[in-house]
Amino acid sequence: MSYGPVELDRLKHKVRVKGKKLELTPKEFQLLEHFLLRPEEVIRRTELLEKVWDLHFDPESNVVDVHVGNLRRKLKEAAELELLHTVRGVGFRLQSPDREEE
Repeated sequence: MSYGPVELDRLKHKVRVKGKKLELTPKEFQLLEHFLLRPEEVIRRTELLEKVWDLHFDPESNVVDVHVGNLRRKLKEAAELELLHTVRGVGFRLQSPDREEE
């Protein structure tokens, strides 16, 4: 699976950004995999909780925000650009800056 500079190998459980290996935790890997299934689409926090954590939505939980924040930082550092964006009040989107809608 790939999008922009990000390549994810599901079978080998490895991620490369700009050809360089990126170390991710198992949850970060699952999150990235989920975003890569639907790049450029907004994915709600509730969906991530259900698909990645297999939990029903708890409005008090910030577990998604924490893990997405960690993944965002790692991707930004490796790719040297912002790939994971917050859609305020809705969720998150994997989108390359050169593909942003105007």
